[in-house]
Amino acid sequence: MTLPPNHPAIPTPKVGVLLINLGTPDAPDAGSVRRYLGEFLSDRRVVELPPILWQPILRGIILTTRPKKSAHAYQQVWTDQGSPLAFHTRDTALALQQAMGPGVTVDWAMRYGNPSIASRLSAMKKAGCDRILLAPLYPQYSGATTATANDAAFAALKAMRWQPAIRTLPPYHDDSAYIAALKTAIDAHVAALDFTPDAILASFHGMPERTLHLGDPYHCQSVKTVRLLREALTLPVHMSFQSRFGRAKWLEPETEATLAELVRDGVRNIAVVTPGFSADCLETLEEIALRAKEAFLSAGGEKFAYLPCLNASPDAITLYQRLIGRELSGWIDQPA
Repeated sequence: MTLPPNHPAIPTPKVGVLLINLGTPDAPDAGSVRRYLGEFLSDRRVVELPPILWQPILRGIILTTRPKKSAHAYQQVWTDQGSPLAFHTRDTALALQQAMGPGVTVDWAMRYGNPSIASRLSAMKKAGCDRILLAPLYPQYSGATTATANDAAFAALKAMRWQPAIRTLPPYHDDSAYIAALKTAIDAHVAALDFTPDAILASFHGMPERTLHLGDPYHCQSVKTVRLLREALTLPVHMSFQSRFGRAKWLEPETEATLAELVRDGVRNIAVVTPGFSADCLETLEEIALRAKEAFLSAGGEKFAYLPCLNASPDAITLYQRLIGRELSGWIDQPA
């Protein structure tokens, strides 16, 4: 069919994949961190208090005192490439694009900060992506991670007159390919150490305990990941939760308390992994590799190693190609 001369250009239809991670400030300074925290902590999925109660606390106390402290923490892990979470997610998208081939357009976004989900969805649509898989890179589902990433995408779609077709990546906490990728990475990192760990500690991002009772599956899915890791690894695997915030009761056991308890139980050498994080970030590089290490050694431990996330490693790309290929079934001819 011949289009009329004044018809707008129509790009060739494409299938898109948008990798989504949590977010990061644009720079490790108080102003950038304040903007980031203001967006992050205003999300009703993250802080479930009524805004009329929470916003005065957030604007009056937290955003006045916390940005400077958080900026100092970010400065400990910032690199020449910028934020670790940002460049690891970017590198993952680039490597996955190469693995998936020209039949799929792979992009990346952050739930909070830049590049935003809305901006990348708009760019993908303009490039011709009329079918898009949203892929939040959270192995374990939580309302405060997976759901809010999808919320932001759906909000952006709401503003579009002509929406692309959308699919979402399910949690993959017990997928055999995920467990295999973790095992391969852990075994390789442990083999490269100059000591033999007495045990592995799997530390997950904490959540308020009330989320478990309200039906959030995050705790149960994290426990299952650890159970499968115990079956796959030869070293003993313990479990804990980190990153507490506020006065509410959070999931237990807490990471630093668990490290001290392990020392009391005779564990002198430990390796810590973070299976709930797909890419290294503030919570892994500053909270675990620096602060948790200091806590372990101060409690009497002797050797401590933080084992990196999957990041953009070949094992990670093989995993994502399998997961995403499966979810694109019917849209592309891609082996699962």
